[in-house]
Amino acid sequence: MRLPEVERGDGLRNRVLIRVISLALGARLPDAARVAFYHKGFVGTALGAWTQAAMRGPSGWSVAERELMAAVVAKWNSCPFCVGAHRAIAVHGMDKTIADATLADYRTAPIPEPLRATLAVLETMTLRPDELTGDQVRAALAAGVTRRQLEDAVAVAAVFDTITRYANALGFAIPTDAEFAKAAGMMLKRGYA
Repeated sequence: MRLPEVERGDGLRNRVLIRVISLALGARLPDAARVAFYHKGFVGTALGAWTQAAMRGPSGWSVAERELMAAVVAKWNSCPFCVGAHRAIAVHGMDKTIADATLADYRTAPIPEPLRATLAVLETMTLRPDELTGDQVRAALAAGVTRRQLEDAVAVAAVFDTITRYANALGFAIPTDAEFAKAAGMMLKRGYA
């Protein structure tokens, strides 16, 4: 259910911001940003800070790799909005065919083994958390993933396990590929907080 206050803004300041940003973007401001304006207490502050730390904080993973992880977690959680949004950001830092191959099947995609082993951990964490074992974590470490990289990847998955459910529950509208690409450029400049 989409509240009118989320769509248009819940006050004059937010209405103006939504219009100005949409004009500057040359496209409709994505629902993720509209919800952040509306529900600042959760989405705009706490969730934004958590997402910024996971996606843009110091890490052994590149921004593109973390964005790809977010897109893959979104795929597992059946969230087309987040798949499109985070794939669009990831392809700014990696080959589009590699991103698409990873989204299709990370097991056969032409990605480094540490990333593949990490995605295996994230898949179990996301889809079958009761089945995650120390053996799977040790296998990722043996594949060359550092403890810190694994912690960072788990943070990405945790935040997007939350965000995807939020996006699905609120029925975020799915922008076109061109709109996703425009928003991706903004996200790379601005970040999440």
